[in-house]
Amino acid sequence: MIFEITSDLLSSLYWLTITAVAVSSASGVLRAGCRKFDLFGVLIIGITTGLGGGTIRDLVIDQEVFWFANQWFFIISSLSSILVFVIARYFRISSQSFLIPDAMGLAIFSVIGTISGLMVEAPWLIASFMGVVTGVMGGVIRDMMCDVTPIAFKNQLNAVLACVGSFILILLLDAGMDP
Repeated sequence: MIFEITSDLLSSLYWLTITAVAVSSASGVLRAGCRKFDLFGVLIIGITTGLGGGTIRDLVIDQEVFWFANQWFFIISSLSSILVFVIARYFRISSQSFLIPDAMGLAIFSVIGTISGLMVEAPWLIASFMGVVTGVMGGVIRDMMCDVTPIAFKNQLNAVLACVGSFILILLLDAGMDP
């Protein structure tokens, strides 16, 4: 491992995960809302988007699924989904508005996934891949549930940026930057 796991690191990862879950859930609600799904469908897609990439990551690296270990992630995802659903009912929102929280979630989850891979002592290439998986898979699941081609499959820039960001993070950590 190229860094020490400290309480500050764990605290930072916690708050980054809260943020990523909230914005990714929002992207799911905004995408599903444009598809005219009902409240239940919108909430399921919002929650699945916010929790999906991290769930896959945790299953692959054989860790307890993060929102099983701490239900606050599920609660934040649910609250974010409900809040965005309510706000979207009162404001005219562009069909492309989901792209902003999607990009935010992609960036934050890519960092979290990369660090999570490194914390279980995965080789740098696998840790980087865990960053990509964590960053893009919530959106892939969201788009599949909304019956549209996943953005990551038609706009490779998404996944490429997640991969490049993960590599840069690993290089910075290897150079001695504190996580």
